[in-house]
Amino acid sequence: MFIGSIDGADAAGGATLAANPHLRSTFGYAPDTPEDRVNPFAPDRFADPAARAAFLERLTSEGAVADYLLRMRRLDGSAVWVEVTATALADGPALRVEALVRDVSERKKLDDRSRDLYQQLLQAEKMAALGQTITGVAHELNNPLATILSWAERLADKPLDASAKRGVDLILAEADRAARIVRNLLPFARKRQSTRAMIDVNRVVADTLALRTYEHSLTNITVTTALAAGLPQVFADAHQIQQVLLNLIINAEQAMLSANGRGALVVRTWHDAEAESVALEISDDGPGVPVDMKTKIFDPFFTTKEVGQGTGLGLTVAYAIVQEHGGQIRVESHPGRGAAFVVGLPVSGGDAVPKRLRPPAPSMEAVRGAAVLLVEDERALAAAVRDALEDAGLRVDYAGDGEEALACVRQTTYDAIVCDLKMPRVDGMTLYRAIAAATPPLARRIIFVTGDVAGTDAERFLEESGCRWLAKPFRLADLLRAVRDTLG
Repeated sequence: MFIGSIDGADAAGGATLAANPHLRSTFGYAPDTPEDRVNPFAPDRFADPAARAAFLERLTSEGAVADYLLRMRRLDGSAVWVEVTATALADGPALRVEALVRDVSERKKLDDRSRDLYQQLLQAEKMAALGQTITGVAHELNNPLATILSWAERLADKPLDASAKRGVDLILAEADRAARIVRNLLPFARKRQSTRAMIDVNRVVADTLALRTYEHSLTNITVTTALAAGLPQVFADAHQIQQVLLNLIINAEQAMLSANGRGALVVRTWHDAEAESVALEISDDGPGVPVDMKTKIFDPFFTTKEVGQGTGLGLTVAYAIVQEHGGQIRVESHPGRGAAFVVGLPVSGGDAVPKRLRPPAPSMEAVRGAAVLLVEDERALAAAVRDALEDAGLRVDYAGDGEEALACVRQTTYDAIVCDLKMPRVDGMTLYRAIAAATPPLARRIIFVTGDVAGTDAERFLEESGCRWLAKPFRLADLLRAVRDTLG
């Protein structure tokens, strides 16, 4: 409780006639502080000076306020949320005020947390809907990409003049780039189990930046990369490391654009031999991270963005993933001079192997003359695959879907089957079960090709069946290798 006067023009803020112990405690005054030195409505007690002016204007115009929410400061500078119910009478230049002040800091924290959780629920629903859309689009894109890649490979093996060869090589490279972009989108569409392997960090960086290239061109953000050559490989989940990079890059973009309307992003990698790790740095020229926030930025739900503009989980997720991989993440920043996030991933030994654009075709001499059934509803893709299999010395029959394939299997004996997983009428899973019931040895020689399996029933099916499978778009050399190994 407070009884006294408040003067909007007086720097001291007025005079106090009565203040109970609870008011003293709320604002951090000692219990024996004289009442005339307790001044909760002094200008320096308000976190926002404009809030004091609005509060006094309301009291003056209406003569009373009820449950008026204010963010105040205690004597030690810490914040406290209070609700004020007060009546006021004009007393010369000042207001004579009787006020009940309640500390509602805990309630405000709970309200904020409830709002954050609600925002998380909305975000999860939006991501679920987006995930379904991405999954469908990715599957539809992977089929034509597989056709383009396969036919481009077939053309590349023909005698071509220099100009035509350059054109075919460009088609291969760009189709391969499009395929990588689609693959990079799929992990964010569905939950997936962690799958670790020896990875090239520079390759993950390049793939991640490719996802943001268009956005950077629209928002006037320049990107400079300094990726060290010959980095050792690390044992990690490439998709999870990509998620870390995306979170850091998007945070940097938002910070730069909100402060400057433009930005310069620098991405560096190097081998930290002393720490036995591969280091990755994302730095920006944004406003930087305030000193008092450095210890909080990795906390769940901590965000400096407006409500609805951020979830407060991006850096928390990044921190958790890096920790799970046995690495470290830290921030280096000076206010007004940008920020740099440095990720260190432990080296697992071995040298990075550069990825070749076209894998070499395997020798098929040992399986020449084998009978193969090709089951694929995408006829343009089927034509390229059929030609490649026949050129390798295999005898090939074609079926447009699982129903036609079952009819072929009843009439002809096959050494192996190359089958699309998702088809009209009878799909690949149904075909497999029918063959497994009738001819178990043949079921073990089915090779599936599919546009998307991550996080789906198809993924569980492939794990349970133990069948070989290739993700579309695939390289013909990889398919030939799978056929050779299956027949062998």
